Order: sequence, then structure tokens, then C-alpha cells
Amino acid sequence: MNYFKELKVWQKAIELVTETYLVTKEFPKDEIFGLVSQIRRCVISIPSNIAEGCGRKSKKEFSNFLGVSLGSSFEFETQIIISKNIGYLKEEQFLKLESEIHHIQNMIIKLQNSLEN
Repeated sequence: MNYFKELKVWQKAIELVTETYLVTKEFPKDEIFGLVSQIRRCVISIPSNIAEGCGRKSKKEFSNFLGVSLGSSFEFETQIIISKNIGYLKEEQFLKLESEIHHIQNMIIKLQNSLEN
């Protein structure tokens, strides 16, 4: 099951990581060890757990890693809401990231469901 680079959800998550790094470069410098670090850690966790799950021996283990990835996606969503509310993200940046994370969340859920059938 180590075909993670072929998974569209992994590819989309990698794109989100790249975009997130670029957007958070603009956050205040005093947030580098706070919100920026937290946002970057959880967004990196999304494709990382998908990839790690692909390397596992069973569908059940893969599904568990997808669950972790999904949890990280909700953490990311929460943090971009906070970032928008305190003025670190512009509305258009927020809406783009929010749309992308919702798409990724749906893809993860569909992949998880396919493993259970």
C-alpha cells in the first residue's frame, strides 16, 4: 500500500502545506513560535499521516492513520478561523484555505469509507 504519491488526497494536502507556509510567512514575527508553528505542524501532519498509513500492512491501520490526518485537518481549520478572527489572514486567503481543507476532509472521509467496504 505504499502508493501514497499517487493518491489525489495526498497531492492536494501537499499543495495545502505549500500554500500554508507561504501565507504564514506574512504573520507577525512574534507568532513564529505560537500560531505559525502550530498551524504548520498540523497542516504537515495531514499528508504525513496519509503517507504513513499507506505504509502499513492492513486497511484497518491505514484507516486509523487517515483518522489522525482528518483530526489534524480539523485542527488546521480551527487555527485558520482564529487567524482570520484576529486579522492575520485576509478574508480571501481564509476562504481559499477553508475551501481547500473542506475538500481534503471530504476526500479523506471517502477514502476511509472505501477501506471499510
